[in-house]
Amino acid sequence: MGALRIVLTLALMLAAPLAFAADPLSIPAITLGTNADGAQEYSVSLQILLIMTALSFIPAFVMLMTSFTRIIIVFSILRQALGLQQTPSNQILTGMALFLTMFIMAPVFDRVNQDALQPYLAEKLTAQDAVAKAQVPIKDFMLAQTRSSDLELFMRLSKRTDIASPDQAPLTILVPAFVTSELKTAFQIGFMIFIPFLIIDLVVASVLMAMGMMMLSPLIISLPFKIMLFVLVDGWALIIGTLASSFGGVSP
Repeated sequence: MGALRIVLTLALMLAAPLAFAADPLSIPAITLGTNADGAQEYSVSLQILLIMTALSFIPAFVMLMTSFTRIIIVFSILRQALGLQQTPSNQILTGMALFLTMFIMAPVFDRVNQDALQPYLAEKLTAQDAVAKAQVPIKDFMLAQTRSSDLELFMRLSKRTDIASPDQAPLTILVPAFVTSELKTAFQIGFMIFIPFLIIDLVVASVLMAMGMMMLSPLIISLPFKIMLFVLVDGWALIIGTLASSFGGVSP
């Protein structure tokens, strides 16, 4: 049920731009109603159609608007640093990244479910109001991880002068700024991961060179030592714990 609520919430949020831009006259079977306060709302059939269409955007949402990007890049760099080509496999790394993303994003999804999805299902909010409330916790999360320099870059490129504060930035500006910051942070963590394994490779290569064993690949000798070091320091727990704690916020 929790995963279903998350999917429905994301679909609702991603369907909003389509709903706002839709032309009800282009589909004769669609009706447009007017509420008591004068606000207009599309029929349920159109909302369902837009939600089903928006489901195709869920993978992009997971990759670019959550912690998934940073996690999967760090895991990939870790595998390269160890010198392993296919172990762990891509499926295992992706699965680990997805479940770790759900763990990190759980407070955000809980706020979306409480503030937007449940009131919408209880018919206490219209679709537009639910979308507006659903965006707030997600934008708060992204703003906490986005560097001010990256956000200013995309605001400057968009030539928007009507944005007074970062929390007023639309998703079209916030998402690329957030992804840019995530890529930068992921490569910084990956650099720190590479250093100890690079030292082992240099030591092994120097020893083999001194022994005159130049025809023997240093990677064959260094791989067991790197795996042993990673196991001795409880590397997986260290990496996962560091990733989870790194989402506490990014200073400007």
